[in-house]
Amino acid sequence: MRILVLGGTGVISRAIIREGLKAGHEMIALNRGTRSVHFEEVPEIIRCDWRDTDAYSKATEGLQVDAVIDVLSMSAADAKHTMEDFGGAAKHWIFTSTSCAYKKPFAHLPVRECETQRWDDPAYGYPSAKAGMERYLLEECKGREAPVTVIRPSLTYGEGSQNIGILRQNVGILRRIEAGKPLLLYDDGQTVFTYTFAPDLARGYLACCLNPRAYGEDFHITSENHASKADMYRVFGRMVGKEPKFAYLPSAKFFEIDPQQFEHIWYEKRFPHIFSIEKIRTACPEWKPEIDLETGLRQIAQWWEKEGMQPDPAKDALEDELIAKYARQ
Repeated sequence: MRILVLGGTGVISRAIIREGLKAGHEMIALNRGTRSVHFEEVPEIIRCDWRDTDAYSKATEGLQVDAVIDVLSMSAADAKHTMEDFGGAAKHWIFTSTSCAYKKPFAHLPVRECETQRWDDPAYGYPSAKAGMERYLLEECKGREAPVTVIRPSLTYGEGSQNIGILRQNVGILRRIEAGKPLLLYDDGQTVFTYTFAPDLARGYLACCLNPRAYGEDFHITSENHASKADMYRVFGRMVGKEPKFAYLPSAKFFEIDPQQFEHIWYEKRFPHIFSIEKIRTACPEWKPEIDLETGLRQIAQWWEKEGMQPDPAKDALEDELIAKYARQ
């Protein structure tokens, strides 16, 4: 297949390109070209600012592809721009939403695509915008000559991940464990999430391309790695040969301290996230998640080391401050 990926440098989009090249597809990335990503095989690159309507239309003029995979759109207006200002022709449109687009708390676990309402509280802008995008794509774009599919990832990590940890402290997790410093958890640290790794997710996207069973549908594409943040930190502890120490702070206190920085905890992360993948397995029976939690996190730690990433001193200082002022250990 000939597949255009809008993006190509983020965690999900670079995995889609890499897995697509491995599978023998002709991959094209459209991005601004401001970030460098190494691929074993080199995809075709279209350098363009996707948000520049005229530049995007000109860059894609006459372009013929089997599928467009959009990992950039954040709203209905973005999705409309992706399709209507595309200058070429596509047989299938695949858009990236998020499990954040669901209303919380969930009525049932595991969450199934047909059972949960979309987010409707504008106080948390990201899921509100994504929910609006879904409504546009799944309700207003029915009957298009080129069909639409919506994919809803959950917590997805991979090469390029820089948002792991309660404070998005990344490699700082390892350094704090090595130094014997506690890591902050909210509430009791036992809220369970589904952790997915980008290569598994990417192969799910590719399995949907030109798949009639995916047309007009929405899917969770997640793993079956169900674990708490404390479990995740313990995996990192095994990497450095130390048991992590924890400190605890109520999720409401995080939100009180800094509503903007910690809105993801209050609106999203304090609720358990477990998703059914029965629907994607039915549509794409050849797909299955393969990367377990420990393997995936070790791969990310290896990438951190390869990239020479260092702890963020501001985040480390903030964690120390919050623990000293508010947390219980």
